Order: sequence, then structure tokens, then C-alpha cells
Amino acid sequence: MASVQSSPAQPAGLAAVSRVVVSTAADLISTVQRAVVGDENVRTARDNAWDAMLADRARNQARADLTREVAAMVARRAPRARKRTKTPHIVRG
Repeated sequence: MASVQSSPAQPAGLAAVSRVVVSTAADLISTVQRAVVGDENVRTARDNAWDAMLADRARNQARADLTREVAAMVARRAPRARKRTKTPHIVRG
């Protein structure tokens, strides 16, 4: 009687295949991007990091400007209204 062996699952094989598919898709997207926008306009990680840094600086500047504006508003807040006295009662009769 011959024993039947089942083939063990090959997760490493599936991972390798999915890596190949992702790599091929990334290459295709890169090639299409270069063809559409040109080599000089292709975004790089350095470009993305620079833009993120500029956006952080702009956000920090806006926050500092707002803080200064609020502090100025508090400093020049209108003086309190004059002390109110009780209004005389109107007597009808």
C-alpha cells in the first residue's frame, strides 16, 4: 500500500510571488509616471520630505501668528463697561 503524501503549504512561495507582483506593479507605475510627466517632474522621497518640512513650518508659523493675535487681543481688550447702577423704578399710577 502506497502512502499518500499531501504537499505542505508553501507560504514562502506565496510571499515570493506576491513580492514579484508588487515589484512589477511598482515598476509599471514608475514607468507610466515617467512617460506621462517626464523624468524631470517625477516625485522623489526627497521632494516629499521637503514638502512635508515646508508644510510643518507653515503650520508652526500659522500657530505662532494666531497665538500672537490672541495675546494682542487680550492685551488691548476694551475696558470694562462702567459700573451699572440700579435703574429707578417706574411708578405708574
